[in-house]
Amino acid sequence: MPLLRFIPPGVIVAVLAALIFSLVFYALLPYRRRAYVPILVVTAAGFALGQLWDFIGLPSFRLGQANMAPAIPFALLLQPLARFVPRPSREPKEPKDANEPKPPPDI
Repeated sequence: MPLLRFIPPGVIVAVLAALIFSLVFYALLPYRRRAYVPILVVTAAGFALGQLWDFIGLPSFRLGQANMAPAIPFALLLQPLARFVPRPSREPKEPKDANEPKPPPDI
């Protein structure tokens, strides 16, 4: 696979670590009624902050080229913000016809 030569190994390790830790946070943190995608987005943001920490030159623990020591705490600290990540609604986007009868409300 010649395309993989252009991808740094740290990116692959960081993506896999973000996926693994998002699954761990989703399974173990005691929040009620959560969706997985916001947890994944916030975990990826935490790992991005960890990489920024390394880019600035602050001390860290590295796993290959991926910066793990500040990335994992940042991802953990950002987890309460997952409820603010917008999710697409399940409602159709086309306008409803005004002449259509409305369905009865669910009780």
